[in-house]
Amino acid sequence: MNQTADVIIIGAGIIGCATAFELAKRGYQTLNIDKLPGAGHGSTSNSCALIRFFYSTWEGVAMSYEGYHYWKDWSNYIGVSDERGLASYTERGTIMLMTEGHDHENVIGLYDQIGVRYEVWDTVTLKEKMPIYDVHAFWPPRSIDDPEFWEAPDEMLEGAVFTPQSGYVNDPLLATYNLFLAARAQGSDFLFNHEVTEIRRAGGRVQGVTLEDGQQIDAPVVVNVAGPHSFVVNRMAEVEGEMNIKTRALRHEVHHVPAPPGFNFERHGHPTSDGDAGTYFRPEVGNKIAVGTEDPECDPKEYVADPDSFVYQVTPSHWKRQVYRLARRIPDLPIPNQPMGVADMYDVSDDWLPVYDRSSLPGYYMAIGTSGNQFKNAGIAGLMMAEIIDACEKGHDHDRDPVRVAGPYTGLTLNAGFYSRLRQVNPESTLTVRG
Repeated sequence: MNQTADVIIIGAGIIGCATAFELAKRGYQTLNIDKLPGAGHGSTSNSCALIRFFYSTWEGVAMSYEGYHYWKDWSNYIGVSDERGLASYTERGTIMLMTEGHDHENVIGLYDQIGVRYEVWDTVTLKEKMPIYDVHAFWPPRSIDDPEFWEAPDEMLEGAVFTPQSGYVNDPLLATYNLFLAARAQGSDFLFNHEVTEIRRAGGRVQGVTLEDGQQIDAPVVVNVAGPHSFVVNRMAEVEGEMNIKTRALRHEVHHVPAPPGFNFERHGHPTSDGDAGTYFRPEVGNKIAVGTEDPECDPKEYVADPDSFVYQVTPSHWKRQVYRLARRIPDLPIPNQPMGVADMYDVSDDWLPVYDRSSLPGYYMAIGTSGNQFKNAGIAGLMMAEIIDACEKGHDHDRDPVRVAGPYTGLTLNAGFYSRLRQVNPESTLTVRG
């Protein structure tokens, strides 16, 4: 007789664990299956774990602001002790440089609507706060092979928008393990070192999954939270054809460089979004700076056709374009000869916004396209998925009447239809992930 569960969740990253936690609290017997040896061992572990609010849409700002409160209340939200300790949130405040690369007026308007605290800094204040920054404007981001990349700029930045409540989580792997323990305490089960090779169906809906060893597990609900493998799993389920928004795996690297001599960036630096130079960066342990790309047009995107063949090594080409752009903003930046950092895959959608939704196959759900910008939203994303699944399994037509979720901390009402697989590419998306 096959093993059974109420819900099978494919993936045990931070959103997979959050979804299990929220469903288990509603009485569902969940089983997370992951091909890796533990919770969060995939792309979650290499997240920059930034908690920031600057999105180009009301829904993006509102969800991230709700998500922030989960991190502030992490121990109460988790509700369990962990001998490894609990992940901690560093509320350092985040800088968004006011450049042509960011529609800061739109973002400020959204902050006002939602109630996000912020400060507008002119370049004098920005220089006082961050004396290591060059406050010239470098727009547009250019390839380092472009002769104009090295030209001295004449114009100055307009300033910056500072959000004091934002920051970063110290250890994304630990945060996921915390959620794993919380879900287990609610009765969730986990199966590691096993790969799903088939989505089975019967009677016009999901029946369960088959594993690589032939084992079959039955469940009336299957949730795809497979990160960079999400498109592979969707093809198993044969649901990709009816989706307007699809996902792909994208190579992404984050590099580590020392802070300038005489400035403790680990203690006094702020996570910074520099759309002007096409990078984002944040403090890193050991007085280092972690820098990633905001995916400007001049950077070629390297999509990964086979996630299982991905090479987890930083590359000289990525290193040069990201670190050299950072050196334009921080002229005294030491640049090591040897590249240092991490390489991993992002799970990105066609408009770089996630899909939190049901599918055309009854019983099959998706929390996908989340890499790079949804770590911060893990708690509220898990709640949204649980609400969608619970409503649909009780007969609600989510496609016609999208589920609405009230944020337990802010009271903001989030329309889950914004994240529909059937939406058109969102023209307001900035088409970037920013960590």
